[in-house]
Amino acid sequence: MTHDTGSLHARHRAVMPSWLSLYYAQPLELTHGEGRHVWDAEGNRYLDFFGGILTTMTAHALPEVTKAVGEQAGRILHTSTLYLSRPMVELAERIAALSGIPDARVFFTTSGTEANDAALLLATTHRRSNQVLAMRNSYHGRSFSTVAITGNQSWSPTSLSPLQTLYVHGGVRSRGPYADLGDAEYVAACVADLEDLLQQTAGGVAALIAEPVQGVGGFTAPPDGLYAAFREVLAREGILWISDEVQTGWGRTGDHFWGWQAHAENGPPDLLTFAKGIGNGMSLGGVVARAEIMNCLSANSISTFGGSPITMAAGLANLNYLLEHDLQGNARRVGGLLIERLRAVAAGLDVVREIRGRGLMIGIELVRPGTDEPSPEAATLMLEAARERGLLVGKGGHGGAALRIAPPLTLTVAEAEQGADLLADALRQTQRQLADASS
Repeated sequence: MTHDTGSLHARHRAVMPSWLSLYYAQPLELTHGEGRHVWDAEGNRYLDFFGGILTTMTAHALPEVTKAVGEQAGRILHTSTLYLSRPMVELAERIAALSGIPDARVFFTTSGTEANDAALLLATTHRRSNQVLAMRNSYHGRSFSTVAITGNQSWSPTSLSPLQTLYVHGGVRSRGPYADLGDAEYVAACVADLEDLLQQTAGGVAALIAEPVQGVGGFTAPPDGLYAAFREVLAREGILWISDEVQTGWGRTGDHFWGWQAHAENGPPDLLTFAKGIGNGMSLGGVVARAEIMNCLSANSISTFGGSPITMAAGLANLNYLLEHDLQGNARRVGGLLIERLRAVAAGLDVVREIRGRGLMIGIELVRPGTDEPSPEAATLMLEAARERGLLVGKGGHGGAALRIAPPLTLTVAEAEQGADLLADALRQTQRQLADASS
């Protein structure tokens, strides 16, 4: 069978929205995958360091997951939440126990956007307030309510909002007014900023929503303990803490199973949202909350596709595999090696401002050589250079100038070393290209 990717691209542009962006000057059609590799329609093989935006968390074509999906598909594909579902209850029990939230209840959705949307509905209803605190440089989804709490201009198509959102400082450690402070002073300054900000509200703020590591924001993070310090202030006012774990959950950061655990001094969040990796590619998300918060809705509600038998079967199989094979430990070990290798390479390159992250969630911030100015041009060149070498990565961050490295958590040491070599080569080429363009 022949594949005409150019023709498919033309057909895509004819029927899809103009704002539905594609990577690469000549977009890829990925046709199949195995382990940490994918193949395009022309038969080219790539080492996948992005996993469908951190979604293929475990591996492509993981036999345990595909078998569970196939067996469930052979029984029944869909029932809805109007009927009892054994796989939905089983997965909810596992997630509730793992969440760290006492007396937890779980509601399943089909995406991270929908999970955050549900968390906002719960928090604002429970608190009887439409005031929400969000972090600068944040991203929480593409629905009307989640765009309203996204502090990232590149992903905010409208200023219209059902919420009154106030943005707190602290999610970006190495830029902004407090960047030059030590960690303890940085946390103190951000807490003072939060306390000052709360004086600008009408009182009764519903919640703070925060990604422990900002995903689309370029894998930036505050010092450990910032959100615990925030929690102390929030708790005095009864304000809820929502931890957006769509990208940080399930052990990706290596050091912790959930991102919030780096900020655990004052206990777990009131609500936790998840998606992406748990389904290993299936449309699966959800929100975990204390029973008093989850049960605060007075009207009926259902989910037609949330908790679908087939996605629940995938999630259970994937979670079992992840825990049985200690993929959190693998993320810590192999991710630590990868970060070390990349920092050694970056030390001699002016185009790299910072290598940051933890586990298998690594950001490379690129700048115009000789300056501190973010370079989206460099990120675009890097994406293409990596692809030419058989490596797929993502991008994001301030001005779209950061590379996002997030391989499946089964990544081997040999694959990490190969990917680091390919990235090093691509970075050197990008620096040369930028130098040639400016001369």
